[in-house]
Amino acid sequence: MKDIKWVFLLYAIGAAVMMMGIGVAIGERSIIGVFCCIVLLMVILGFGFKTKKRWREEGRL
Repeated sequence: MKDIKWVFLLYAIGAAVMMMGIGVAIGERSIIGVFCCIVLLMVILGFGFKTKKRWREEGRL
């Protein structure tokens, strides 16, 4: 359990939820929902990669 990076797990769960949200929005034929989920997915992934880069530079990974 010590090796789990909980922050990255939360980012991964958030990204997966947004991907599911895209599918739900497509099923509901909501263009606004699809757009919002795609934008949020990109934001979450961006924060995840940014955090990973910062942690690597700090030597935490």
